[in-house]
Amino acid sequence: VGGMVAIYTSSGLGPAEANPAAQPGSPERYVDPGLFPGGELPAGVTVTEAQAISVLTRIAENLRTVGLTPRDVIMMTAYLERPPGAPDADYAGWNRAYRQFFANIDLVSGQVIDVPTGTGPPAPPRLANRARPARATVEVSGLAVPGWLIEVEVHATYRH
Repeated sequence: VGGMVAIYTSSGLGPAEANPAAQPGSPERYVDPGLFPGGELPAGVTVTEAQAISVLTRIAENLRTVGLTPRDVIMMTAYLERPPGAPDADYAGWNRAYRQFFANIDLVSGQVIDVPTGTGPPAPPRLANRARPARATVEVSGLAVPGWLIEVEVHATYRH
């Protein structure tokens, strides 16, 4: 991005512990029911997807505190842990959550692209955003907090 560009970098951020009804240390403990209508996960929403929506919501809030928005993000790295009993990390759930906040405006027409949540029909995203940050997603054998299935770090630039 060049030496004269001010950059914001976050360390890895995971989902908030927002579900006191779930067992401590479980992945469900880090699902925020308040982010979904009626406090219930929509059909087909995976725990990874729900945690990722929590993480991306928290990242958006953190960016706002420093005068930025998700539109300023240029790079992100996501670390996924395999859900208990699953053969692999839930890349599809992560990608659905990602599209709720990024890469959901057609660059030619400028129209907002509807995106699915879980197995539901496509609907307007949580945040219309044309930004398409460079990103990497890797599966890891464990994350710092028991119950986390995702941790994300971002780099954003300040515009002058």
